Order: sequence, then C-alpha cells, then structure tokens
Amino acid sequence: MASTSVIDDYVTRLGRSLRGPLRVKRDLLAEARDGLVDATEALEADGLPRPDAERLAVEEFGPIAQIAPAYQEELAVGQGRRTALLLFLGVPFTALMWSMIWRIFPVDPVTEMARWPSWFRPVSRIVDYTQLAVGLLAAVALLAFGPARRRLARPWLVTRALGVLVWVEVPLVGALSILLSMSASFDGFSSYPPGVAATLLSWAFMLWQLYSATRCLIFTPRSAA
Repeated sequence: MASTSVIDDYVTRLGRSLRGPLRVKRDLLAEARDGLVDATEALEADGLPRPDAERLAVEEFGPIAQIAPAYQEELAVGQGRRTALLLFLGVPFTALMWSMIWRIFPVDPVTEMARWPSWFRPVSRIVDYTQLAVGLLAAVALLAFGPARRRLARPWLVTRALGVLVWVEVPLVGALSILLSMSASFDGFSSYPPGVAATLLSWAFMLWQLYSATRCLIFTPRSAA
C-alpha cells in the first residue's frame, strides 16, 4: 500500500484543532483524508512522485488555520442537532411521564389541592408552558439544521442559542419544581416507587441537557462569540 505519511500528518493536525462529537468529527476527517488521497493519486497520474504529489495535494487543500473554522462549524451544527433532538424527544416524554404518575398515584386530588398555596397552580403552569416552549423551539432548531439550513448563513448560531436556552431553562424549571414539591408534599410520595423513579429520571435528564448544552457552547466556533 502506498505511503500517505504527509496526508496522515496533515489530517492528524487538523483533528487536533477541532472539537466536536466524535462520530461527526471522525466522518469529517475521513472525508478530508479521502479527498487528499484522490488528489494525490490524480497528481501521480500526471507524473509527480508520490511524496511530491502528497505535499502538493496538502498545499492545494489549504492551511489548517484557514480550513479548520469551516470544519468546526460543521461539528457545532452536529452537536446542535443532537441537543435539539434530545430536547424534542425528552421534554415531552418527561411531561407525559409525570402526567401518568399523578394519574396513578393513590391520593385524593380534591383533598390535596385544598392544601396547596394560591400561587401553586400559576407556577405549575409556568413550568408546563416553559417545557412546552422548549420542545417547540427544539423542533424549530431541527428544521433549521435540516430543510432550512441552506437559508441560514451561520447555522452554528442556532447551536449557541440552544446552549444558552438550556442553561436558562433547566435551572429555572429545576428551581420551580423544587419549590412546588416542597410546598405541596404528598404523604407517602417519597417512598412511592414510580414517583421516586420519575424524580431520578427527571434530574438525570436535566443533567444530560446541561451536559449537551455545555458542549454546544464549547464547540461553537470562536467567531460566534
């Protein structure tokens, strides 16, 4: 097999300059390497020795400092797409899960509602509507990363916006949820297995959202800041 050491070195250095989802990054680097190999083989066919063909192919491909930003934008979009899908599927699932929990929890709703403070229902609605809005915005983001992407000059800004949105929404919903649970505690709920499982799943999902949102902010090109 012909040596591609110059190409391999170039692709390795390019990979070190990029940050993003591993699978997307691996695919981009493989595509870049394939393009360089094809260019090298074309130059060889014109009579250049392999080492010279590799060096010329790399030169024509462009300096890493010039091409890396475009690759980084693709990685940012890939992370944004993952985060949007997580929100689009996860937020409605969480809301549905809690709706089912309250339907099967053995408690008299009339008696419990009488114990709630007057602000409980408005705050509860804020939580519900906030989660609904996040789910809808995630759907819009998926469209932006899909069919509408060609119309966006800087789609990675959507990724950054998702990161900021999650870091605003999750702490807000988390704080309000704690407030609601403290003010309307249900007898026996703390030892009710479905309720405990739902609580753990909800907090795990919140942490997952924050992790994904952080990656959105980290992987966004510096030019977006």
